[in-house]
Amino acid sequence: MACMKLGSKADGFQRRGQAWFCTTGLPSDIVIEVEEMTFHLHKFPLMSRSGRLTRLVAELLDDDAGDGNRIVLPGVPGGAETFELAAKFCYAVKVELTSANAVALRCAAEYLEMTEEYVEGNLIAKIDSFLNQVVLKSWKDSVRALQSCEDVFQQAEELGIVKRCIDSIASKACTDPALFGWPVMEQSGSMQSPGGSVLWNGISTGAKPKNPRSDWWYEDVSLLSLPLYERVISAMEAKGIRGDAIAGALMYYAKKQLPGLSRRQDGRESGNLSIVPVTNALSENEQKVLLETIESLLPLQKGVVSTRFLFGLLRIAMILSANADCKSSLERRIGQQMEQASLDDLLMPNYSYTVETLYDIDTVQRILDHFLMMDQARATSSSIQSFEDGPLIGSPQLSPMMMVAKQMDNYLAEVAPDVNLKPAKFQSLAECLPEYARLMDDGLYRAIDIYLKAHPWLLEHERERICRIMDCQKLSLEACTHAAQNERLPLRVVVQVLFFEQLQLRTAIAGCFLVADNVDQSRPLRSSHLVENAGGVGHSSLQNGWASVIRENQVLKVDMDRMRSRVVELEKECTTMRQEIEKLGKGGKGPFGLVSRRFGCKTAKSQVSNSHEKVEPGVPFSAEISAKQTMKQQGQHNRSASTAH
Repeated sequence: MACMKLGSKADGFQRRGQAWFCTTGLPSDIVIEVEEMTFHLHKFPLMSRSGRLTRLVAELLDDDAGDGNRIVLPGVPGGAETFELAAKFCYAVKVELTSANAVALRCAAEYLEMTEEYVEGNLIAKIDSFLNQVVLKSWKDSVRALQSCEDVFQQAEELGIVKRCIDSIASKACTDPALFGWPVMEQSGSMQSPGGSVLWNGISTGAKPKNPRSDWWYEDVSLLSLPLYERVISAMEAKGIRGDAIAGALMYYAKKQLPGLSRRQDGRESGNLSIVPVTNALSENEQKVLLETIESLLPLQKGVVSTRFLFGLLRIAMILSANADCKSSLERRIGQQMEQASLDDLLMPNYSYTVETLYDIDTVQRILDHFLMMDQARATSSSIQSFEDGPLIGSPQLSPMMMVAKQMDNYLAEVAPDVNLKPAKFQSLAECLPEYARLMDDGLYRAIDIYLKAHPWLLEHERERICRIMDCQKLSLEACTHAAQNERLPLRVVVQVLFFEQLQLRTAIAGCFLVADNVDQSRPLRSSHLVENAGGVGHSSLQNGWASVIRENQVLKVDMDRMRSRVVELEKECTTMRQEIEKLGKGGKGPFGLVSRRFGCKTAKSQVSNSHEKVEPGVPFSAEISAKQTMKQQGQHNRSASTAH
């Protein structure tokens, strides 16, 4: 800490209880009361340097009715402690001026009118020189001086000291600290040589100073009160400091002041600064004011503030009942970068007594709406840019949408067991995202299955409405297999799943046949190529090549056999289901007959087994069956010949 010595005489002041005495050998001729402390001093040293005390002593002498040697000084900046330093300066006693007491003493000197009009080199001139040449040129001393302004804020603000300290701090925060050696050099007390090495007692040690991190000033500024901290951050923004630096400082300050954020910190944040526990806990109202102020100071750029931190602020805002604008702004900020949110972030407990659900689903719905609005705006701007600059390769907006869709499927699966979750709200949240957001609906099917399991009392039409959310064509083969055996799904959905599962198997088998044909066709070409190059290759390499081809062929045949057996099982299931539906429907009458006619279950076996074949118009149904049987026999004959070969 920088300091400056004032005066040269030995300290002749003694304290006795609540009174100070100047032991100069002469009896005191005036008593000055400051707060609860009395100072027994002499008129001449005080009147030679203070204009206010000169007027008060003159008024005291003119007032015959009053006490001839007692003056009361109300509202001295800094109180009795600061007046003690000013009185010692009047007696030319040694006084140590530091960055911690300079501001209060400067305000007290202004109050006592200790200007150059009374004596050259008076206290005001001394302190101004110390502030300008020493304090404001140092980072640490500037922060200490600004922190000391909190006790005499009104007087320091009128004198412009607060603004000068803030400007000094903001300028230094925007400058590379490696250029000046602070704050690292100040902490170690070392100096730096022109060559860049650290000096010890003027001798170069050869060691290079460590480069400070970009967050080197967070902890020092966090010691300020909220009003001063807000002004410092605003001054830094005005000077053009980076948005990520501002966001990091605000996150550090909020975690230090709000205990809820400190509990949520689990090491996943980008910053690795240690959070010092706050000794003076803020009241609930003070925490609410601090949270609203932090939110208003956060930069608007996307990505500079972590999504986890924004969710933490939103949780605390709900607990403290912050104003609606603050909560709405936080929801909008989260929606702007929702693809960065985790499932733990989305699972916000419900703090309202009027909602029955366990988690706050309405807030997630609003955040998702903000995300969709921002995504639509980005898509519009991208389309305009592609129209002006030419077509864009790929869709950069697709990836965030897919990430959000995956998180929402996981979120729906977590909130689905809540028995108080209404079907309409579950369906509304699941249908928010567009169709292209999900390449596969397996996650959505899992959430629907969990919801139906937790709500067994739902009616048939309610279950059908919920199952209508997913697209059976987007289910994987494993999901289709599970859904075909799921008793919780409506019958109509099961029939659709069986139909599309058989289509997938048919397509997969056709693809395997195509691969096998390509392998058989490439085998003679590969053998001829090996024969042509056999001059430089040994007999063992030829055997390895043939063995690899044989293994690949065997694997393909095994896969095709498995798929054939699965197709046979599905055909049997479809036949059994068709018979049961016909029995329940009594020959096409009633609701089950309507279901069978709607899904074509009367000809389910022939249609599903040969769905990839087209029927020529006008051909009788019996002729179609005969043609299909003939084609099936030819296919079996060809496969038998291929296997024998």
